[in-house]
Amino acid sequence: MAKINIFWHRRDLRGHDNTGLQYALTAGLPVLPVFIFDTNILDELEDRKDPRITFIHDQVTRLNTYYREHGGALDVYHGTPHQAFEAILENYEVNGVFTNRDYEPYATARDSALENSMKAKGVDFFTFKDQVIFEAGEILTKEGEPYKVFTPYKNRWLEKFNQLGVSKHDSEANLKTLVPARGREIPSLAEMNFERTEIDLPPAEISDALISQYAARRDFPAEHGTSKLGVHLRFGTVSIRDLVRRAHGLSDTWLSELIWREFYMMILAHYPRVIDQAFKPQYDRIPWINDETQFEKWCNGMTGYPLVDAGMRELNATGYMHNRVRMVVASFLTKHLLIDWRWGERYFASRLLDFELSSNNGGWQWAAGTGTDAQPYFRVFNPYSQQEKFDPKLKYVRRWVPEYGSPDYPEPIVSHKEARLRAIETYKLALSQN
Repeated sequence: MAKINIFWHRRDLRGHDNTGLQYALTAGLPVLPVFIFDTNILDELEDRKDPRITFIHDQVTRLNTYYREHGGALDVYHGTPHQAFEAILENYEVNGVFTNRDYEPYATARDSALENSMKAKGVDFFTFKDQVIFEAGEILTKEGEPYKVFTPYKNRWLEKFNQLGVSKHDSEANLKTLVPARGREIPSLAEMNFERTEIDLPPAEISDALISQYAARRDFPAEHGTSKLGVHLRFGTVSIRDLVRRAHGLSDTWLSELIWREFYMMILAHYPRVIDQAFKPQYDRIPWINDETQFEKWCNGMTGYPLVDAGMRELNATGYMHNRVRMVVASFLTKHLLIDWRWGERYFASRLLDFELSSNNGGWQWAAGTGTDAQPYFRVFNPYSQQEKFDPKLKYVRRWVPEYGSPDYPEPIVSHKEARLRAIETYKLALSQN
């Protein structure tokens, strides 16, 4: 049996400008691309219509078609990575496994275990940087420490980017080295005990005009002013290098958002405790009220605060929430209701199409005042003034809260003035304790 190399797709569901794929295709042996529907992850999902699984399944199907057009095929498995690689090693003489690095805790533990397992069997395991421009250890202070504040991190990021630029990996030019296609079928959603979602999944394309106008339009939820590329970045159906190159010439503001993504990845890598602890430890002393009834009303968009409710209903219906509104609803939960930011973070994790652990965690800790670059505890978003400023004609509110202004719409579950003062006093008292 002739030796081959494996390229393992994870968060890089594309053939274009794919770092690890490029290295695999030029390593001198035929390449079999594989994808694993990982039951360690899937079994944790409660929603059998989780739109992210539909999205991944669609992208895997598209990727398989792409490989078949070039004489190969994507080998798709449903099970644990250990089970999948046991099957692969039974059917092929494998020289090495090539894959792009993933930085979330489950992924790093999974890869470490698999690397040890593969090497024990005489199989090499190679990993590459692909989903970021700079990894956590590449952007450090002059003292070799991680940055804790975004602006100096961004300045160093831009300085290094301007020095080095970004290269493009011409992986598509080397597809002639694929292992010839076999007749293996992709497991259906039903076979994996999932159903197709009715949610519309956003396209991967974004116009230059939208990027150019991003700074002016991004804060208005009724407008089509944001890219909605989060899910494509999450699963790597687009190249971060392509996006950064476009942003660099069209919008410093949009580029800054891409850098925020890497900043939060860096924070998670250097401070993994932030998954379940406040970045600023003293904030873990806050005595959250955690009223379950109020939390349920927040989840369902029934708080009596129109902009908050519109955001939550948009999230529940589409798997997406406008970025400005995310800040408002997160601030409302943590400050107005004094509900632990971890509750909101988990709810977003279960609903967001573009859920990414580092960004979700960073955003929630920012809103709660517990994280890096966080808004100070005494700054409490006023949902009414946010609505007047960013949805003055109520287009967004009326789209998602059609009963607003009628007797059917609930009264506010808390008074803004009283809740604001309560939050400030609660935080102040907790932080004053030694």
